[in-house]
Amino acid sequence: MVTHPAPDKSATRLFFVDHLRVALVILVVLHHLAVIYGAITPFYYVEPPKSTDSLAYLVLLVFALVNQAYFMGFFFLLSGYFAPGSFDRKGWALFLKDRLLRLGIPLIVFMLVLGPIASIGIYQMPAAWTRITTAFTWQQYPRWIKAGPLWFVEMLLIFDIGYAAWRVARRNRAPRPESNLGSPGYAAVGVFVLALALVSYLLRIVVPLGASVPVLGFPTPAYLPQYLSFFILGAVASRCNWLRNVPSSMGKVGLAVALGATILLFPLALSGTLHGKVYFLGGGHWESAAYALWDSLFAVGMCLALITFFRRFLNRQGRLGRFLTQHAFTVYIIHAPIIVLLALGLRGIHPEQLLKFGLMAIIGVPVCFAVAFLVRKIPLASRIL
Repeated sequence: MVTHPAPDKSATRLFFVDHLRVALVILVVLHHLAVIYGAITPFYYVEPPKSTDSLAYLVLLVFALVNQAYFMGFFFLLSGYFAPGSFDRKGWALFLKDRLLRLGIPLIVFMLVLGPIASIGIYQMPAAWTRITTAFTWQQYPRWIKAGPLWFVEMLLIFDIGYAAWRVARRNRAPRPESNLGSPGYAAVGVFVLALALVSYLLRIVVPLGASVPVLGFPTPAYLPQYLSFFILGAVASRCNWLRNVPSSMGKVGLAVALGATILLFPLALSGTLHGKVYFLGGGHWESAAYALWDSLFAVGMCLALITFFRRFLNRQGRLGRFLTQHAFTVYIIHAPIIVLLALGLRGIHPEQLLKFGLMAIIGVPVCFAVAFLVRKIPLASRIL
């Protein structure tokens, strides 16, 4: 009897994953614009809202905290999803060479060129904020050689090297073949969320939110448990076809849990800030435990919700989607100096702060993609980007 093998679904491009990455990159741009106009955390340039505009500060702060709870972890999950297949096709040597080229070169270019350009904005702020009294000169150049937003690329490169080392230690033996196993049940997801919340809470006793790693330039090491576990989870999901098989009902439940946790736990964790206290950042306080539980629930819930939503409604790709997909990674690399220079160009305009944030979003995102298009026209750039 002649049998015909089933079509290899792994060869089918997951357009909804491409669209997810585009959406996350745009969210990164908007996140940094919120940082600029909310002065929520140090950046290359900030333009704080007036003391009387507390609403703008609160809205932009909540926007940034909600983003931070899941969007970078989501990046690591999607990156981990494609690591096993890439390693299987290329072997450890070509896999590492590809990672060093596609991640290492953009990181170096940002550190040596784009980061220092963005740092011009620091010298345009009042010295009382920056404690810098000297002008921007070449003598100041070495101090601005930092990873900046490309800390993600740096950490991903470390994760990829670790994954390759693990595969080599197993003598290049590939894990079990890709299968169509069902997605994990609610009990397994719940255990993962609780474990992530506990580890995050314990780490933040020592490394609170807002702390950074000076040498490597990681701005959010308090989220390391999420980043690493999501990368590993992405690699497991790749073998088990979870992105294709996770039921839509689980996405709906994930969204409900994320919203419910935000309504109940988020204001509870931030309640101390009403009195000038920031216990939710870490240090072993109960507010930190509530916040760790919230951002773990929110991150897992939003990932499930967005995966199933994009898979159902955005699993096709037209010309615009193809363009955005091709240029999204480049936008991530180059967006910091672009939005800083745009913000400097608009600093003489003084509308209400939220309106200015919206104006910059409308201008900044298309400009970033337009510049990315030009950058990818540089000879050999498209092979890396």
